[in-house]
Amino acid sequence: MAVLSFTAARCHNKEREHASVLIQSGFSLYASQEEDTGALLGEKLNQHICRYQKFLEEMAFTLKSRIDIFGSLSSLLLVKRDKSWELLVWGGVEFMMLNNFWSLEQTTEILLCLSPAEAAGLKEGINFVRNKSTGKDYILYKKQSHLRACKNMCKHQGGLFIKDIEDLDGRYLKICSSLVLVVEKDKENGLLLLELNPPNPWDSDPRSPEDLAFGEVQVTYLTHACMDLKLGDKRVVFDPWLIGPAFARGWWLLHEPPSDWLERLCQVDLIYISHMHSDHLSYPTLKKLAERRSNIPIYVGNTERPVFWNLNRSGVQLTNIHVVPFGIWQQVDRNLRFMILMDGVHPEMDTCIIVEYKGHKILNTVDCTRPNGGRLPMKVDLMMSDFAGGASGFPMTFSGGKFTGNTLYQRDSNLNPVIPEEWKAQFIKTERKKLLNYKARLVKDLQPRIYCPFAGYFVESHPSDKYGWTFSVMYIKETNIKNDPDELNNLIKKNSDVVTWTPRPGATLDLGRMLKDPTDSKGIIEPPEGTKIYKDSWDFGPYLKILNAAVGDEIFLHASWIKEYFTWAGFKDYNLVVRMIETDEDFNPFPGGYDYLVDFLDLSFPKERPSREHPYEEILCQELGFLKGTRGVDTLLALRHPADCPYLFQIRSRVDVIRHVVKNGLLWDDLYIGFQTRLQRDPDIYHHLFWNHFQIKLPLTPPNWKSFLTCYEQSKAEISQVKHPIDLGDTLIICAITLSSI
Repeated sequence: MAVLSFTAARCHNKEREHASVLIQSGFSLYASQEEDTGALLGEKLNQHICRYQKFLEEMAFTLKSRIDIFGSLSSLLLVKRDKSWELLVWGGVEFMMLNNFWSLEQTTEILLCLSPAEAAGLKEGINFVRNKSTGKDYILYKKQSHLRACKNMCKHQGGLFIKDIEDLDGRYLKICSSLVLVVEKDKENGLLLLELNPPNPWDSDPRSPEDLAFGEVQVTYLTHACMDLKLGDKRVVFDPWLIGPAFARGWWLLHEPPSDWLERLCQVDLIYISHMHSDHLSYPTLKKLAERRSNIPIYVGNTERPVFWNLNRSGVQLTNIHVVPFGIWQQVDRNLRFMILMDGVHPEMDTCIIVEYKGHKILNTVDCTRPNGGRLPMKVDLMMSDFAGGASGFPMTFSGGKFTGNTLYQRDSNLNPVIPEEWKAQFIKTERKKLLNYKARLVKDLQPRIYCPFAGYFVESHPSDKYGWTFSVMYIKETNIKNDPDELNNLIKKNSDVVTWTPRPGATLDLGRMLKDPTDSKGIIEPPEGTKIYKDSWDFGPYLKILNAAVGDEIFLHASWIKEYFTWAGFKDYNLVVRMIETDEDFNPFPGGYDYLVDFLDLSFPKERPSREHPYEEILCQELGFLKGTRGVDTLLALRHPADCPYLFQIRSRVDVIRHVVKNGLLWDDLYIGFQTRLQRDPDIYHHLFWNHFQIKLPLTPPNWKSFLTCYEQSKAEISQVKHPIDLGDTLIICAITLSSI
């Protein structure tokens, strides 16, 4: 007996005004196509109407949307509860109910919030904490940097924590895994206690693994995070990024995908896209696919910010996108189903997936920082995850203080000045090692049969990122060192018996063979000898042309676009002043470019820095294209701020990218993750609310530039041709630029 769950999910197909049911077996339908109440009954259930009369009354439903029923089924019942449609399948004379018949969407509830000070005050060992707003009590156990938490399960003294416990008889409650809460850090180093409900949704309707024939389940690596799964007679593909850049022009594919990648995509039964970042949701790739097969089924999680929020403006014609709830099995056929789970740290945008075929589970955690709040199925047959790191502009794009030549900001334990690039290199090395250890520990804890590191194979191949910029630093490509997958695999092998697989483009893993005998030489089929593994050329032109087109757009002839854009963005009531400076390719001021301040406390645009105490950020926006025969190196920048402005926070970005982002209402990931910014901040504080808004929470529709331009049709003479530099008062800026041939 099995349950197939159909959820009234958002879909980019046109809405149906009337209900319809497609049935491939004989049934009786007692329902109109309007909103009358009825029930769909199978022949064998009719024999038990009296026995299940009460149950049937609960099963009555109202047909409101189209449901497609696939497969050859002898008897079934279609029911509706709240927003969830359910298809119950049974066989034989007797009818059976599942304990968890209703497949409810997984939810996350915040039970307790601790401030950074409260979190820092937790002692080693057991801590008793109360949520004052709800009166609920929680137990937190701290061991060095690790925390575990659960609800207070003791009813002694009404559930209150008391010091006098000598009256207890020594009994204790063993907290099983299902009772442990999720502990997460917020961006301000506070703590959140989260409860997932249900905590382990994959345990609903469990299935025992069946024997797999050789070749029945095959996993082929294409590139980066893109896997092609053959599961019986079905095909599933993960995160197809196979052409073009990601994050504006900051990321390019490291591996050469198989030459038949487009044919492969056109033949799959469904595509899963984990989140909206462009190294997973690649519109250039999907555009090629849509030209051949626009109705291919694509599944995404029901994230707060829709994965395909920008589809209508992308120029990509996809007509079969399904947004499904978290923690519910989605049935593909009798043997195949999948479940999408949220990320515990970024539930508003990130997801992971479990695919199950004949009881064999494949877990893909993709980029999730803490998939499903750290609760994951153990002993899956195949686990794959990211491993590389480097998906951030920090610290490579930062300058000032410890990030540049001012050694007053950074000294070692002996008070000796630390060379800034050494600090960056050491920081990156330390962070990459932490990531390796975390992944190795996660694999050890989950004990999958096979582990595959992927989703980290990108390269900063554009010449501006390849050859560097200022301060005589290592270039972005050279500085942003990624983890080696073989290093991670070797670390895993030291601590467990897990089989590891480092994939190459076109390589195929036969799951049936590997589960039976990991030493089987046919378990992993490598691509033919001579197959090109690494890309050595990228078609920059078409993609750079799109970005560069924004530089001369009409909206930027009018200085008031600045107010229009930041008003549209909707971020205010925050004590932060940002300086935006558009620059050329070498981060020198762009000729005729804008140089302005934004005060987010009242969303004003002052000509001078306010005198109140405030953080300050400077953004320089850099131009697209190459400087023929030259490149900028050895730029020195020293800053001194006046006494009444103790905070200095600066950012810089490229003019082609920032104008492309502004014009199209895109998220600022293209700037930050794509290495299109150079940032300075003093003190060295991360402004989470600012970045979170511009990276995730911008409006879903772009600014109305057509309406904006209409206001200026009769006043073109008022176009601002000259941009006035900001008077920084006591701020001292010294720039020395050296040009040399490439």
